[in-house]
This record gives sequence, structure tokens and C-alpha cells, in this order.
Amino acid sequence: MIHRMVAFAAISVFAVMVAATGIAGEFKIGDMAPNFTAIGVDGKEYTLKAIVKKTEAVVVCLTCNQCPVAVAYEDRMIEFAKEYKKKGIIFLALNCNNKTEDLDAMKQRAEEKGFNFIYAFDQSGDAARYFGAKVTPEFFLLSDGKLTYHGAFDDDMKNPTKSYLVDAVEAVLAGETPEIAKTKAFGCGIKLKQ
Repeated sequence: MIHRMVAFAAISVFAVMVAATGIAGEFKIGDMAPNFTAIGVDGKEYTLKAIVKKTEAVVVCLTCNQCPVAVAYEDRMIEFAKEYKKKGIIFLALNCNNKTEDLDAMKQRAEEKGFNFIYAFDQSGDAARYFGAKVTPEFFLLSDGKLTYHGAFDDDMKNPTKSYLVDAVEAVLAGETPEIAKTKAFGCGIKLKQ
């Protein structure tokens, strides 16, 4: 009987913690972004809270080394970061695939591709849980710390006709609300340890 009570209490505490931290994945347009910590391929520790304080808008991209869709978007991500860094936008590529990847492989990938943005590893996988991210690549635009756009970079991996992320960023820079705030991200499933 005592064991059941202890187990019930532990489950109840965990449920409250999940609800309080947003791990349930109910991150919606207009919500304030949760904070998390990740280690960059440059060896620095990054917190989302500190990054958000530095700029008007931040793009967080959940990505990884092994997904062919994420790899196919790397050149577009590099070009985006180059163009929008001039306008004060910070691009944070975040790898949460703690089941299949590690920081050493990320460092090698960043060097090979010449990443010009922050590439960091969230070994806990909590950022993916907080954001409710399911695939790589999946993009989140934060304006003043609030979610302004969530979804795909564009509408097609090979021949895009719509640039959802660029359109959303341009709207934010113009002081407007993005016309399209949510799209369906497509790619490989994020692999988290249970």
C-alpha cells in the first residue's frame, strides 16, 4: 500500500513538473519561449534567454547531422544566416537527437559545411520537448521572445515556390504580423532518449 502511495505521489509530481515546464508540447503562436541551455560546437554554453535579449528576432531550427532533409536545407540555412545576420537576426541551429548524435560529430559537420550560425547540442532533448518539435528541420521564429512563426523553411525541398520563414522574418522586421504563422514542417523524426 505504501509503495502504491509513493508511486502515485511520484507520478503526480512528475505530471505537475511537465505541465509547469511546458514539456507537453503545447507551444503556440504568441507564447513566450521557454528557456533552455545547449553547448555550441564552439565550446560555448548558450541559453535561449540570453540570445533573445540580444536581438529583436531569433530563428531556432531543430536540425541534425543525419537526416537527408535537414542536410538538404543546410545551404539554405547558411544563406539565410548570412543575409539576415546583417539585419540583426540570430540563427540558432539546435540538435536534440540525443539518441543518435553527439557534439563531436556536430563539430565535424559544422567545419565541413562552414556553418556561419550557432550550432548547439541539447543533450537533454528538453528544447524539442518544450517546443513540441517532431522533425528535422523544424523552424521557430521568436520575436521579443514570443513565438511568431512555426513550421517549414519553405514549401518544397527541391523546387520551393513559397519562402515561409523569409516571409515571416520580413514581416517581423517591418513591424507586422506574419501573414502565415504556421505551416507543417517536414523531415525526419527527432530521436530522443526516453
